[in-house]
Amino acid sequence: MNTILFDLDGTLLPMEQDDFLRRYLGLLGAKAAAHGLEPKAMIRALWRGTFAMAENDGAASNRQRFWDCFAAELGEEIRAMESLFNSFYANEFDAVRDIMKPNPLAREVLDLLRAKGYTLALATNPLFPPVAIKTRLNWLGLKPADFAYISDYENSRYCKPRPEYFHAVLKELGKRPQDALMVGNSLRDDMPARELGLAVYLITDFMEGEGDNSRFPHGSFAEFAAYARQLPDAVCDRKC
Repeated sequence: MNTILFDLDGTLLPMEQDDFLRRYLGLLGAKAAAHGLEPKAMIRALWRGTFAMAENDGAASNRQRFWDCFAAELGEEIRAMESLFNSFYANEFDAVRDIMKPNPLAREVLDLLRAKGYTLALATNPLFPPVAIKTRLNWLGLKPADFAYISDYENSRYCKPRPEYFHAVLKELGKRPQDALMVGNSLRDDMPARELGLAVYLITDFMEGEGDNSRFPHGSFAEFAAYARQLPDAVCDRKC
């Protein structure tokens, strides 16, 4: 094994999903209202665009899927406001950090694994633009350069848990399933990676989905940090 894929929300970034959505959508609704959009209609269109990305069959990028659906709901003129939404994710969205829980172990674990020679990727479900992911990483004291690859809605054509998503991430990294470990908090979205030949580790602090977690290696993020300390140096039978 020489590659580790990390989920973000609920894995590296401790969060209660409901609290996050409430704060995030409240801020986004206020931004929309300030620019003449009806908040409830905009949020309804946002959810439909998110569903369109989740169902993407690979024929277009997730970004295109989202904006095609978003514009179908709110009118083609909404496309001209994409920069406004990116500005929100770079600025007002940062206020969500107030309800986030700290995870000082995130930096420690990433630095440790990198020193052991592992390739690290951020395999967050690609439903957000790059700027939104960068802002969320900032809440952990991390930056995009900490990862060899980050999936986002611009560079992705599939979402978790579709097998095509995991294959696409590994292809970008030049890795095989047997090279990689998927670390995530979702029984539904992350653990299916095992069916493709990846090793998995389920983070249970903010676990999502229903099912028997005993089927998978699992533990809190602190327990995963202990597991990471025990990992040997990355094993590469070709270039890591």
